[in-house]
Amino acid sequence: MKNNIITCVWIVAVFLGGLLIIQNVNLNRIGADVFYTQIQGPGKELTNRIGNGETLVRYEYELPAVDKNGTQTTLKFTADKQLREKAYLSLYVKEDKGVTSYQEVTKEKLPEKVAEKLQERKE
Repeated sequence: MKNNIITCVWIVAVFLGGLLIIQNVNLNRIGADVFYTQIQGPGKELTNRIGNGETLVRYEYELPAVDKNGTQTTLKFTADKQLREKAYLSLYVKEDKGVTSYQEVTKEKLPEKVAEKLQERKE
């Protein structure tokens, strides 16, 4: 009886732990390369109608981005809202899927080479 209770407690603990991990981990970022960019200008508004007549609005951005080594590229991605002008973003990129996720970061969190390259763009 005691062993059954311990086994049940372990199963519940593992299940709850798994749920917490799934909720707090963005699977789109696992195995992705990280690039950094700064929002310059408004995104291009894209509107789509879905089956029930509802209209979805997304914003498309095509911006120069820099990886932690200073390598530059241009990346295209969409967001479900207009992103804040001059905001710095981490873009998570998978080779076969493009940008899979993004996150706003502060200037202080940018790698040194990235900050230099993004500063050069402004000048």
